Amino acid sequence: MSRLAMAHDLGTGPVPRLVRAIALPAAVGYFFHTFFNIVDTFWAGRISTQAVAALSLSFPAFFVILSVGNGLSTGATALLATALGAGRHADARRLAAQSLGLALAASLAVTVAGLAASPWMFARMGASGPYLDDCLAYMNPVFLGSVFFVLIAMLNGLLCARGETRPFRNFLVAGSLANVGLDPWFMSGGLGLPAMGLAGIAWATVLVQVAGTAYLARRVAASGLVGADLLRLARPRTADWATIAAQGVPAGLNMATIGLGIGIITIFLADFGQVPVAAYVIASRIEQVVLLPTMALNVATLALTAHNHGAGQPGRVRLAIRACLADGAWLMAAGGLLILALAPRLMALFTADPAVVNAGAGYLRIAAFVLYAYVILSTVVALMQGLKRPMFAVWMGLGRQIVAPLAVFWLLTEVFHGSVTALWWGIAGVVWSAALLALWVGRRALRELTREARAAPAGPKD
Repeated sequence: MSRLAMAHDLGTGPVPRLVRAIALPAAVGYFFHTFFNIVDTFWAGRISTQAVAALSLSFPAFFVILSVGNGLSTGATALLATALGAGRHADARRLAAQSLGLALAASLAVTVAGLAASPWMFARMGASGPYLDDCLAYMNPVFLGSVFFVLIAMLNGLLCARGETRPFRNFLVAGSLANVGLDPWFMSGGLGLPAMGLAGIAWATVLVQVAGTAYLARRVAASGLVGADLLRLARPRTADWATIAAQGVPAGLNMATIGLGIGIITIFLADFGQVPVAAYVIASRIEQVVLLPTMALNVATLALTAHNHGAGQPGRVRLAIRACLADGAWLMAAGGLLILALAPRLMALFTADPAVVNAGAGYLRIAAFVLYAYVILSTVVALMQGLKRPMFAVWMGLGRQIVAPLAVFWLLTEVFHGSVTALWWGIAGVVWSAALLALWVGRRALRELTREARAAPAGPKD
């Protein structure tokens, strides 16, 4: 096949329109992904408080699966979009097949390791007896279904390389709505199905992933990225797997630092008691909902950067960054005003404890002025990934999520004996410092890209 049909003309279309065409469906999809998790938590609460705790304790293990899938898919998106932008369509098809093969192998490794290690891991995290049983009842089905979680992420990554985000949105909307009915059915039984309790919630999630894998596989096949020669092209090639891993593993590690960063914040807050911990958990969830457009803009940045980098069009890369930063500015301004106006009411939706409401509202009022910093960070990380410089995300993640918080929070609490509010400002300071550093790095990278494009000869296209 000499040419692949593109969902959007990433190399010639108006950049601001392309950003919105890619980001809007992704934002809707991420919203329904959040809704999916809320539904799972709701039904777990109908079982028992212990079931909710088991769901929460399972998050780090689940996060490993998501990190593997999203990390490898990010690497595949960058490589495929670059190849498509350069007109190397045969390379793109081979990389697509190799990416799916690597995703399958990685998911099988996660399944085996997860099933073997989860009893020990949950025990080390403090689970025992019925509590441990609940953790395993939920995570064992998830580990068995790891292949579908990872494959869905990879299939979506292949589509994102073409600027196509609607199929994943469609899956997340349909899957979230189906989950509303599947969770209580699998949990309580009926229509010939036995009651499975917390395990039923997990199996419902896996079933949704199975259906999503089939749907997205059909969309990838229709795109022309894979065809009848898929099995031949997917035969493991060490060089291709190493290239994809070199791009994808850093992205996965960056995701892993997010979980570590949340743990560090929680450890320092715990010294002040349960109220600030509960306030941070709730407030950060509210903050994440407001930040959903940032994740969507990240998808648009990566696709447009990698494609136009491959096409040797640094001017369009620069336009994409400007458009994403501009759209992020007004979106976060609106989100910030909403938080400032409704912080106590938003907190009260999740807790009736006035102390938690007040503490969380204090965090949100500060967070409202930090939202745009996350846009800058996300955009620059995607830019560097699209330019095939994935290690930037790792170093930024280690610095922002681990090194800087440990130093700043220690100084605020141990040296200056600051309050919880000081920690809220500490978080803001760390995030904005990282964002400004990222902005400086991004500007340098764009200048280097322009110089490289001027010096590089035109490459052959197939």
